[in-house]
Amino acid sequence: MHQSHGVGYAEYAMKHDKRMEIEKSREEEYRKSQLIHADIERKMHR
Repeated sequence: MHQSHGVGYAEYAMKHDKRMEIEKSREEEYRKSQLIHADIERKMHR
């Protein structure tokens, strides 16, 4: 957690605003990875 987001788990658990910021970032990273995956799949099946 700390290496990826610069926040320890204790702070993540205690601060709602920080938790929401991290979760938004994680969701964006997930969406980007899904787009990359879909692009690779599309290129492989041409």
